[in-house]
Amino acid sequence: MRTLFPEIEPYDEGMLEVGDGQRIHWELCGNPDGKPAVFLHGGPGGGIVPVHRRLFDPEAYRILLFDQRGCGRSTPHAGAHDVDLSVNTTWHLVDDIERLREMAGVERWLVLGGSWGSTLALAYAQTHPGRVTELITRGIFMVRQKELDWVIRQGVSFLFPAEWERFLAPIPEEERGDLFAAYHRRITDPDPTVRTKAAVAWSVWEGTMTYLRPRPEAVAMHADPAFALAFARIETHYLANHGFLAEDQLLRDAGRLRDIPGVIVQGRYDMCTPPVTAWELHRAWPEAEFHLVEEAGHAGDEPGILHHLIEATDRFR
Repeated sequence: MRTLFPEIEPYDEGMLEVGDGQRIHWELCGNPDGKPAVFLHGGPGGGIVPVHRRLFDPEAYRILLFDQRGCGRSTPHAGAHDVDLSVNTTWHLVDDIERLREMAGVERWLVLGGSWGSTLALAYAQTHPGRVTELITRGIFMVRQKELDWVIRQGVSFLFPAEWERFLAPIPEEERGDLFAAYHRRITDPDPTVRTKAAVAWSVWEGTMTYLRPRPEAVAMHADPAFALAFARIETHYLANHGFLAEDQLLRDAGRLRDIPGVIVQGRYDMCTPPVTAWELHRAWPEAEFHLVEEAGHAGDEPGILHHLIEATDRFR
C-alpha cells in the first residue's frame, strides 16, 4: 500500500496579483527541474495544507500549490463579510491557474484535484486541454442539482440524523425550504455573532461527512471560526450558483479530455460526493482509469484512496 512521501517545505513562495483586487498565495515545492504539476484544493474555500505537498515524489516533481481566491493565505480573505465574491467564480479560478502556469514558466503540467478540486480540474482541463499532460481526480463533484440535493436536502441526512438536526438548528422552520438562501443570509449578516454561528454549523456539517470513520480533530478544524467563515461563505456562494456551470456541463464536455491520460479515484462510501458522479464521469471519459476504493469515504488521505493517488503520480513522473 503506497503512503505519503516525506514532509517537505517550499523552496519558493509568494503572492500573485491576478486582477480584481485579488492576490493569490502560491508555493513551489520539490525539484526545481522536475516534472511540473499543480494541485487544486477542495471546498471551494478549503485552502492548501502541508500534507498536499506529499502526494508527489519531491525528487521527480516541481509542484505548485496555491490558495484559491478568498481563502487560505490569499487576499482579500472571504472571512470578512464585506469582501466582494462576484469576482470569485469557477472561471476566475480557471484563469488564475493559467496565470500561475505562466508565472511558473511551464508549457504543460500534470493536474491533480480532489472534491471541489476535481470540479476545478475538469473545468480547467476542458478549457485548456493542451496545457494538461495528465489529469488525476478524486471524489468527483460536478455541482449538479442531484448532488446538491443529496448533501443539503434529502440523502446524506438519513445517515447522519443527529448531525442533520444540529445543521438545521440555526435556521427557522419557515426558511428550511431553501437552505442555501437561508444560510447565505446568515453567513453574510452584519452581526458577527449571527454569521459565525451559521458558518460554523455549515462547516461542521461538511466536516462530519468527509471521513469514513469519525475524526474529531478534523471536525474541530471545521469548527474554527477563522476557517469556517471563509469556507462557508465561499462554498454557499458557489453552490447557490451551481458552480457557475450549466447542468451536466462537465459530463457534456468530457470528450475534450479524450487525449489526456487520466485517473479517477472514488471512495465507495463517500458521503459528500457519492460514487454515481464518478461512475458517470468514467462512462463519459472511458479512456481514464477508474478506481472505486472499497472501505473508503471522501477524504483524500484515506489509505486506499491515497494508494491510488500516489501510484498515479509515481507512474506519471
